[in-house]
Amino acid sequence: MAKGRENQLHIGIFGRTNSGKSSFINAISGQNLAIVSDIAGTTTDPVKKSIEILGLGNVVIIDTAGIDDVSDLGRLRIEKTLQVLENIDIAILLISDNLFGNPETELIFEFNSRNTPFLIVSNKMDETPLSKDISELIKQDCGIEPFEISSINKTNLDHLINSLINIKSSLNAETPSLLGNLVNYGDVVLLITPIDSEAPDGRMILPQVNAIRDSIDNGCITIVLRESELELFFANYKIKPKIAVTDSQVFKKVAAIIPDDIMLTGFSVLLARMKGDFEEYLKGTPKISELQDGDRILLLESCTHTSSCEDIGRVKIPGWLNTFTGKHLEYDIVAGLDNLKRPIEDYALIIQCGGCVITRKQLINRLRSAKAANIPITNYGIAIAYVQGVYDRAIKPFV
Repeated sequence: MAKGRENQLHIGIFGRTNSGKSSFINAISGQNLAIVSDIAGTTTDPVKKSIEILGLGNVVIIDTAGIDDVSDLGRLRIEKTLQVLENIDIAILLISDNLFGNPETELIFEFNSRNTPFLIVSNKMDETPLSKDISELIKQDCGIEPFEISSINKTNLDHLINSLINIKSSLNAETPSLLGNLVNYGDVVLLITPIDSEAPDGRMILPQVNAIRDSIDNGCITIVLRESELELFFANYKIKPKIAVTDSQVFKKVAAIIPDDIMLTGFSVLLARMKGDFEEYLKGTPKISELQDGDRILLLESCTHTSSCEDIGRVKIPGWLNTFTGKHLEYDIVAGLDNLKRPIEDYALIIQCGGCVITRKQLINRLRSAKAANIPITNYGIAIAYVQGVYDRAIKPFV
C-alpha cells in the first residue's frame, strides 16, 4: 500500500526538559533536525518531522515539550504534549541523570490507558550511567527493561532501533490490508469509482488509490470503472470478478447490477475494517433504526475540505438518515482532529469517516471516549449501506 503520512509509523518522544530529546532525534535520524540547547524549554510545542530510519522506513517523529515544567506556560505546553498521545503508534520516554519519578509514572499511565507500546530510554550514558536502583525500579513498576544509550556517541542506538522494528512488526500484524484475506493471486478485482464534484480534478480519492495499490500488491487483475459503465462491462465482457468494491454513495445502484454470487463491499467499509473498530461499528450501525426525534448525531471527518452540494458527510448522509428514519435529527460535524463542540454524552450516534488521512491509532483514540460512554459508533460506508438496504451484503465478506 502507498505510504502516505497516514500509513507511516508515528513515534512520540517524551521526557523532562533537558533530558536530551532533541539530541536523541538528531542521533536516530542522522540529521540535525532539532535544535539542541542547554536552555530549558527550547522545545515549546510538539513538532512533527518525517524522516527515514534504516529498518523502519519512513516514520513521523513527534518532538514534545518537557513534562516537568510547572510554570503556567509550562502547564499549557504539557497539555499539548499529552494531546500528542492521541496521534502516536509508539512512545519513547527519555530519562537522564537517573531521574525517574512522578512525571514519568504519570506519563506511563497515559501510555497504558491508550494501549500505546512504549520504550524507556536512559540517555546520556556517557555522562551519567543508569544506576542499578533506577533500572530495577523501572523494571518493577513498568515491567520492561530500560535501554541505556548515548545520543552524543550514538552508543546502543542499533539495539533500540531493532526494538522499534519488532514493535512495528507486531502492530502491522494486527492491521489487515484492505483486500489481503479476501483475494488470492490472479483474482479479478472490480473497483467502481463515481466521478462527481467531490472527486479531485484529475485524480482519484485516496481510498480508491489505496485499493488499487493493495489489489496490485496482492497480484490481482484490477479493473477500474465508473458506475455508469458497470452494466456495459457485464454485458460485453465475460469476466467474473472475485470481489467488487464501490463508492458507498452508489451502493444501492451497484448492488442491483452486481450478481449475488460476487462479493460486494465499499471502499469505506474496507477502511473501517483496516483502521477502525470494526466490531464496534457492526454493533452500533443497527442503532440507526432506533433514532428518535431530536437525537443529535456527530459526524467525524478526518480531513478538512470545502463543502459542496454533493458533500458526502455534510449533505448526503444527513439527507439519507432523515429519509430512512423519518425523524427530525440534529447534526454536528467535526473536521480534522479538532475538539468536540459538545460533551460526548450529548450524542445518540457517532458516524466516523473512513479515516484515509489519519492513522489507525489516531482513529481508535478519537473514538475512545464514545466507546467508554457506550454511545453507538458506525462508519460512513457502513451507515450508508444500512440506509440503502445493502448492509448485510456489504459486510458479508467480513463476518
